[in-house]
Amino acid sequence: MNVVTNRASDSPTDNARHLMFDDLEKLGRILVETGDLAHGFVQGADDMDVTCRDFSAFDPSRPLSGQGSGTLDALRAAKEEILPLLAASIGPRYLGFVTGGTTPAALAGDWLASAIDQNATGPEGSVNAAVEEQVINWLCDLGGLPSDRFDGVLTTGATVSNLLGLVAGRQWCGERVGVNVDADGAGVLPDLEVFAATPHASMVKDLSITGIGRNSFTKVATLPGSEETDLDDLRAKLKASDARGKIVIASAGTVNATDFDDLTAIADLCAAYGAWLHVDAAFGLFVALDDRRAHFLAGIDRADSITSDGHKWLNVPYDCGIFLTRHISVLETCCRAFAPYLATKAEGNSYINRGVENSRRFRALPLWMAMKAYGRDGFAAIIRANCDQAADLGAWVRTHEKLELLSEPKLNVTMFTSLGDDDQNRALLEKINATGKLFMTPTIYNGRFGFRAAFSSWRTQDHDLVIIKQAIDSVL
Repeated sequence: MNVVTNRASDSPTDNARHLMFDDLEKLGRILVETGDLAHGFVQGADDMDVTCRDFSAFDPSRPLSGQGSGTLDALRAAKEEILPLLAASIGPRYLGFVTGGTTPAALAGDWLASAIDQNATGPEGSVNAAVEEQVINWLCDLGGLPSDRFDGVLTTGATVSNLLGLVAGRQWCGERVGVNVDADGAGVLPDLEVFAATPHASMVKDLSITGIGRNSFTKVATLPGSEETDLDDLRAKLKASDARGKIVIASAGTVNATDFDDLTAIADLCAAYGAWLHVDAAFGLFVALDDRRAHFLAGIDRADSITSDGHKWLNVPYDCGIFLTRHISVLETCCRAFAPYLATKAEGNSYINRGVENSRRFRALPLWMAMKAYGRDGFAAIIRANCDQAADLGAWVRTHEKLELLSEPKLNVTMFTSLGDDDQNRALLEKINATGKLFMTPTIYNGRFGFRAAFSSWRTQDHDLVIIKQAIDSVL
């Protein structure tokens, strides 16, 4: 292809388009240099400071120039201006939140997804919908769920997946009493009651988005010293409720103590009182792959809907949420998109009718690549290793003269604190993170301020635990 650029007769906008065609001719070199840049960042993540604490070198108020300079120049600018200021969240010692580390196969799938740029709405003219269907079946297998009973959709994350659980649950509740929330609005079911003991922050946000209200759910007690739902209190509150619609939100791996509700008992209560059961298993679903802990999930197959994430323990790039349900027709009622241009006779699932977005990234491809590359055993190895690492850190804290465990690690999270007061511990966490050797997030557990270390990356190894312990000791 020979593209003539910078002709005297060209307008500025024509010149800008010529830059794009010039870049198309240079695409091979662009991809090589992009690969080199990405490779350097990925390989260097072990030795980088885990987080960047000074962004003053980057000026967000700088105006956009009218004249572009092409992709190669933009890559050089990104290397100089942005990459040095990023967190090494793909690395082995980023212990904040529940952050996976992007396996090579998932990275390759994500790059391919961008290159082929499918709008993954459904089966018309592309295999993308069939790939997503296969991925959802495989996810059910990894989570120990029967794929002949569960179906679902990939979302942007647990926040949207939890939102779908509320929306589908509300519709189901309405249909049971003869009203149609989808068609006529939430006002036709004003007496919907939501019960939750330890809802994740994303679920509380979704209560606001759906119009149910952040403060309008019925708080269920937890067992003493735990984040687990108190079954007696849930039973009493369900029995006392005269609401026509009821949704119970349960947890399979709470964000702090990684507690699991007794899902079998909660499913029995939901059946007895006509409630929709939504289980937030944002990362806990895949503990099914660890035979030492798979029993935590007993009863999850009786859930009406389940939330999980791929960008947590499955270590695929952001963003990748998972929503599964036994009532796919109810979900499709709530999420249908109508327009003449969307009509199709192609066979397959129309995922546009299962989620919030009409335009959808082909996020099934990174998952497909990772599952194809590593199989069940590969993901099981990540989960088992991360749980062992959390236990190892917990054992070290337990015998440390200046530290105290807040809760015994059950899964991949270790919560601990020092013997100082809350203000001293806040300052101590700042010092620990300032070492650049690791990153932990703060937490409050049983009224006490502490440090939360979540092991979620495939890259974390034994020598990283040595570095983590040494860094903590260095500031005590």
